[in-house]
Amino acid sequence: MAEAIDSVHSGVAKPPAGDAGRGPFLIVGLGNPGLEYLWTPHNAGFMAIDRIAQQEGVVVGNRRCRAMTVTCRIAGRPVVLAKPETYMNLSGVAVAALLRELDADPAKDLLVIYDELALTLGTFKIRERGSAAGHNGARSVSSALGSDEWLRLRIGVAPDLPPEAIAAGAKRPGRDYLLSPMGKRDLTVLDEVLDRVSAAVRRILSDGPAAAMNEFNRRDGKDGA
Repeated sequence: MAEAIDSVHSGVAKPPAGDAGRGPFLIVGLGNPGLEYLWTPHNAGFMAIDRIAQQEGVVVGNRRCRAMTVTCRIAGRPVVLAKPETYMNLSGVAVAALLRELDADPAKDLLVIYDELALTLGTFKIRERGSAAGHNGARSVSSALGSDEWLRLRIGVAPDLPPEAIAAGAKRPGRDYLLSPMGKRDLTVLDEVLDRVSAAVRRILSDGPAAAMNEFNRRDGKDGA
């Protein structure tokens, strides 16, 4: 299955707060299945889903639409948490299948969480729409949905290079970095970020994307678009 693994990072309406009458909201974290990818930067989306599930007291263990899922309630809304089993390059296959099964609108009822090399480790950013910006998982989602109009939360995974390293021409990391296990120090940084990501997800569900962006992008938007 190695060929299926991503090689390189290559207007959403506000949901009514606590609207229990609406159908499920789908939150998908992108990553690669398998123990060898468990603690790699490219699996930040998977880690975010697991953190949210842990805080909600549920386990992502139901196989559905080529993804591992679990259903819970957040801010009064039924929520499906999902981790595709398709590998990164085919993430959109699982996302589209889940949306069809849930009869959900990708422009209103979907949040996709994934890693971002354009953002420094320790930060994240929420966007209501946009291009894949070289991320093959995001590209797969847009291709499967036929649109870039879906909410995304990008978790920074790029090393925080010192100015002297940048001045010396240090290159942006690529495939090997994304698919290699993270060190203890970086995992400690990411662990704190995942708690903020979880808080941002709850803000999205309770008050909508604009409120979450206003609170969390201002705090975490040190770099990246």
